[in-house]
Amino acid sequence: MNLPNKLTLFRIFLIPVFILVMLFNIPSKYLIACVIFIVASITDAMDGHIARKHNLITDFGKFMDPLADKLLVISALICMIEVGLVPGWMVIIIVARELTVSILRAIAAADGKVIAASGGGKLKTISQMISIPLLLLGKQFGSTILLYIGNVAILIATLLTLYSGWEYLYKNKNLFMESK
Repeated sequence: MNLPNKLTLFRIFLIPVFILVMLFNIPSKYLIACVIFIVASITDAMDGHIARKHNLITDFGKFMDPLADKLLVISALICMIEVGLVPGWMVIIIVARELTVSILRAIAAADGKVIAASGGGKLKTISQMISIPLLLLGKQFGSTILLYIGNVAILIATLLTLYSGWEYLYKNKNLFMESK
């Protein structure tokens, strides 16, 4: 178990902690949830960087790292629906895209192909990782400015989600056609 894989497991461990903080009425819960989310997001950047730099890429990491990212964001967004921070339709779009791309990658993998992350997918992830803390901080401090910026950021994240989903489908449309 190398360091990047340990960071991925740590991120997965933080997900239920984030959920518990969001579900219970504790003082400063949105601030605590924000810190947990940011720490988890930093581990995402760190594990990939360390794995590539030190040639520590493993099959476990290839599978679990993107899964951990999806679980973190989806869990956060679902909790944020519960407290009225994010509209459900946005979360449905984000979850649908994540499922679609994951299934597309599985189809490609069965064919021995790898679908790398696209530029649109990376922008989507960055915009999600920015919008979630902004909304949590806006809620914690009752800041209409942070909530406004967070709402604009989550709208941008949703639009980037739609674009990157289309991008993956378009670039890999050959996977849906019958091979001869």
